[in-house]
Amino acid sequence: MLKRTLEPEVMDSHEEAVTYDEMSHNAVNDLFVTDLLAAGLPAGEILDLGAGTGRIPIELSKSEAEARIVAIDLSASMLDIARINIELAGLTDQINLNRVDAKELPYDDDRFAVVMSNSIVHHIPNPEPVIREAVRVTAPGGLLFFRDLSRPATAEIVDEFVEKYAGEESAHAQQMFRDSLHAALSLDEIRDLIGGVGFPANSVTANSDRHWTWVGRKPGP
Repeated sequence: MLKRTLEPEVMDSHEEAVTYDEMSHNAVNDLFVTDLLAAGLPAGEILDLGAGTGRIPIELSKSEAEARIVAIDLSASMLDIARINIELAGLTDQINLNRVDAKELPYDDDRFAVVMSNSIVHHIPNPEPVIREAVRVTAPGGLLFFRDLSRPATAEIVDEFVEKYAGEESAHAQQMFRDSLHAALSLDEIRDLIGGVGFPANSVTANSDRHWTWVGRKPGP
């Protein structure tokens, strides 16, 4: 199995934020929102961990006019672009941005009906505190919906994925994608982590050749 190689936890340079926002994530983002809605959204406030430049909260808000989303990221540069994107989409009343560390959430227990995240786990050297915090702030009966890259077994498969999914992007964007694949958890690793915090390991599934998804429901009272 390819050894995990960490990348910076926070992409905080303006250049990285711009490059990330310009990459073609539309299909992946649309599928995330489609699958999230298919999981069944309970009524209530939504928390997005690692919202980046805000593209997924924007797409979700377009589909769910009543959605109220708290979108957090630790990168000031990402949030600067997210703020512009949200204003251009006319969704400032639905999406509230906060610069927050997902490992230490400043929110009350059981506050959110939904906690979602796309691609935060591979940025965190030890993701367990993020998962535990996400569970803590989710209301009983609430939905936890996480998706991220799955680390390929070999460097050769990484090369294939970079060519297949980022071959038309800039050299910088291709390197960012390559680094993310190397930093991602394997399917077995994320299943072990989820099992260790009290959820069924099989609640994590492979939903593409390069992604896993965790769908969890916090036990009710």
